[in-house]
Amino acid sequence: MLKKSSLMQKIEAEKIIKAAKDETARMEKASEDAIRQASRNLVLSFRDSVTKELSALVTSETEKAYSSDLLLKLIPETVKAWTSKTDAENVAVLLNESDLSALESSLKSALKSEIEKGLTLKVDNSINKGFRIGIDNGAAFIDLSDEAVADLFSAYLNPKVAAIMKEASK
Repeated sequence: MLKKSSLMQKIEAEKIIKAAKDETARMEKASEDAIRQASRNLVLSFRDSVTKELSALVTSETEKAYSSDLLLKLIPETVKAWTSKTDAENVAVLLNESDLSALESSLKSALKSEIEKGLTLKVDNSINKGFRIGIDNGAAFIDLSDEAVADLFSAYLNPKVAAIMKEASK
């Protein structure tokens, strides 16, 4: 009987040891999974932070780039390219109020023949810097506002940043 009791105790001890090993393995796996998830979250958070900072930098630098001199060169060239390739009528150039006030007389001189054909210069205070050119009814337009240009650059930068961060995390 003593042998049977000893055998039962041994079996029970092995069950307890196996259960403890299983629980330890489960806890170890859960800990590793938690560390992996925390690492992913950290990389994603860092990448998002870098992307946000780069987007802010692109936006700021794009806004700075739209000097009066650049606008005085870019607007007439863009208008002439637009109107030479289309039968567009009622074309309008949209600028914010301060840029239009500062550039209106120079733009009227540079775009005299286009203005005679119906081109108008208008205020659009939703534009921070830069300009939009379009047909009056908005059916077609070119958006060269600082926001639109910054979005173009950011759309290019974001996948590049993501790829760089992914490569660096390996």
